[in-house]
Amino acid sequence: MTLWQTLLDPFNYQFFQKGLVAAVIAGALCGLIGVYVTLRGMSYIGHGLSHAIFGGYAAAPLLGIPVVLGAGAWGLASALAINAVARTKRIGADAAIGVVTTASFALGVALLTKFGNKGPSFDALLFGSINGVSTSDLLLLAGALLFAAAVFTVLYRAFLFSTFDPEVADVSGVSVRRMDALLMLVLSVSILATLKIIGVTLVAATLVIPAVVARMLSDSFSRMLWISTGLGAAAGAVGMYLSFQLEIPSGTTIVLVNAAVFVAVLVVTRGQALRRAGGLDDHVESGAPAPLAGAVR
Repeated sequence: MTLWQTLLDPFNYQFFQKGLVAAVIAGALCGLIGVYVTLRGMSYIGHGLSHAIFGGYAAAPLLGIPVVLGAGAWGLASALAINAVARTKRIGADAAIGVVTTASFALGVALLTKFGNKGPSFDALLFGSINGVSTSDLLLLAGALLFAAAVFTVLYRAFLFSTFDPEVADVSGVSVRRMDALLMLVLSVSILATLKIIGVTLVAATLVIPAVVARMLSDSFSRMLWISTGLGAAAGAVGMYLSFQLEIPSGTTIVLVNAAVFVAVLVVTRGQALRRAGGLDDHVESGAPAPLAGAVR
């Protein structure tokens, strides 16, 4: 077999073709929503919600509920609980995430250990896998991407306003609470859809790294959305291909590709881009707009 044939060999397998399409959609989805999550100072919530949804994923079959419906509802309830606890100001958002999501993850592990698993293997859920990606998984991913794109397009200015100046947005008639709840819904659906491909333990990286690299490369909010989405899709494709060739879990290789891009941008810009991204979510604490030029472009 020639080198060229070896390189193209993965494309002869239907499971790889489906996995590749799924990885591209999952990467684009995480890249898109990651900009909003990161700029709001919520980077850790992606990691936490993936663990919470894992609990719902394990519990749903035991309760006789469809996995997508049960895990999705579980994840959304966890996200809203985190928001509610954090808004009391008595407990920080990071502590609320730690309490709610780790308890949910522990419950999922306990249920799987006690009653077994009727779905993907434990390792596949933790680290992602290109095996067993079905047509229904692709439809779920495509639906999640379309849903996220529609929400962020229709409510673009409302999300932009509530992200950069939530106090003024509230006074101006934009319900920050509703925007937060809607973002949590989109995030929960997105994590649920990407769980098989990226895995519980690595989904946070695919949300954060493309958005951080986009911030390193641009001062424009709209350009950040395009860069992060495109980078996420490209990293998904390359990572999935390397996953097949190296026989490494897909989530692992996708994250490593994202990390390699981050390091490359850092080296090329000689650290200047990192200083630009250093205050990525400072506005969340100060209430002042983040230093993004042309944010509404």
